[in-house]
Amino acid sequence: MMFRLPLTVMTGTLLLLVVSFAPTAQAAVNKRAVEQTFRTWIEKDLWPKAASRKVSRATFRDATRSLRLQWKLPDLMPPGASKAAPRRQRQSEFRSPARYFSEGNLNTLVALGRDRMERWKDTLSRIEARYGVPAHVIVAIWGRETGYSRAKLPHNALEVLATQAFMGRRKAIFMEETLAALVILEEDHFPGAALQSSWAGALGGPQFLPSKFLQYAVDFDGDGKRDIWNSTPDTLASIANYLKQHGWRTGRDWGFEAEIPSTISCKQEGPEQGRPISAWVAAGAKRVSGRPFPPHEIGQIGYLLMPAGRFGPAFISTPNFFVLKAYNESDAYALFIGHLGDRLAYTNKPLVAGWRDPGDFARRAVQKMQERLEGAGYDVGGADGLVGFKTRTAIGAWQERNGLPPTCYPDENLLARFR
Repeated sequence: MMFRLPLTVMTGTLLLLVVSFAPTAQAAVNKRAVEQTFRTWIEKDLWPKAASRKVSRATFRDATRSLRLQWKLPDLMPPGASKAAPRRQRQSEFRSPARYFSEGNLNTLVALGRDRMERWKDTLSRIEARYGVPAHVIVAIWGRETGYSRAKLPHNALEVLATQAFMGRRKAIFMEETLAALVILEEDHFPGAALQSSWAGALGGPQFLPSKFLQYAVDFDGDGKRDIWNSTPDTLASIANYLKQHGWRTGRDWGFEAEIPSTISCKQEGPEQGRPISAWVAAGAKRVSGRPFPPHEIGQIGYLLMPAGRFGPAFISTPNFFVLKAYNESDAYALFIGHLGDRLAYTNKPLVAGWRDPGDFARRAVQKMQERLEGAGYDVGGADGLVGFKTRTAIGAWQERNGLPPTCYPDENLLARFR
């Protein structure tokens, strides 16, 4: 959501952001001169690298002849500017999950998704047979990423990527993505303007970055092109192929909402603490609404998942949950896909347990807490201001050590202790 950048794009999938741009030093830059330097860079720097990837001169010329810099993108450092544009960003995937699971949005996605599942039933059946990934999971990702390809992708991907490769903060990463986009044009014989993308350079219905397109996009309709913009079969099969290549286990679910008693500490969460689902049951875990875990799952390994600690629903997940995380690193994203998929395939009902809002807090406050925890010897998975499972388990361990009921999630009171 595939690819690791500043948290604007993840592993090839677009993360939905609200980004506000502050006034920048660009006003003092001679944009016309920078554009001329950009044209020189295209010929002197980009072309030799593209040629080394077997991109023909004709393809390159067609793709780059009208490229223009995209000055409104984030993280730019134009030649002559004193600093990159400051920005504030709020990412729903990495904040409180309570705000991520909008019932209005879910109900819309279910209604539209069931229509698409019926419309593409035969195609989805063939895709599921080939790749072993359930149709409802594939369709859930399609819906979350681009609203079943209804979302507008207004940008020329090459302009977005080349702008970042030329004057972004992460030039080397974006140079590779720019070159991958040129290889796509060469191999699939698209015209230069065909690669429409999000503002982050993510492509088509699956929102693959170009390097991931080359690895995982497939031509399922047999027309000779991996067309994830205009071909629904190609879009759906490409999503399925991505999940299969990342280890999707056919026949297993992604996870189950569960009641987790206080006798099971929330610090037992995470992919490093798996145990047979039968062992979780023996410890007191119950599937919600009195339903048993499926017989074929009970002896398999499961993992405690508490994306909001004790402030929200809990789950016993399977390895397939972590395959969904390979599509987008966020726990909330992977949970959203699993939950939406369940609602598409079974009953359109919300999670049984509600989300309690721990309050709004700044990413910097979380980062400061993480730094203090690291200093005390806890593994938070990196002091990045994001509340991943390692940070949650570290919070729980610290709370237990300090005689506090473990919640495994920050709130204002907890953060105040680390100021």
